[in-house]
Amino acid sequence: MFKLLKLNTVRSCVQIPNNTYASPSGIISLGKSKKKLGKGGPVLEKSEMPVETDAKKLVNFVCGSNILKEGQDIELKPDSEYPDWLWNLNIDGPVPLQELDPNSKQYWLRVRTLSMRRNNLLNKLKRF
Repeated sequence: MFKLLKLNTVRSCVQIPNNTYASPSGIISLGKSKKKLGKGGPVLEKSEMPVETDAKKLVNFVCGSNILKEGQDIELKPDSEYPDWLWNLNIDGPVPLQELDPNSKQYWLRVRTLSMRRNNLLNKLKRF
């Protein structure tokens, strides 16, 4: 009897909302009318970028450096205008481990990364 009184008092105080999640209006919107998209979303068409073909402009200017609508690209200066360290930059890739000094921090960081790569490769080959 106690349960009935409790249920009646709760129902009288609280309004129970109607369930609308199973209504047919939701089912209609899931039909085949929607266009299916690929995994990456809508497909965009490729746009062609203009490429500079004038040889004089390619030799004298940094093509593509001007991002504004008006103005022109940066003009290249003679080599004497640039700092000396610019011409000594390593552009061939990382220096081999044998050429590094064992007393430098660079050497030990390289040893660590190479050993981590080796361990990861060995862990891949293990059979469980």
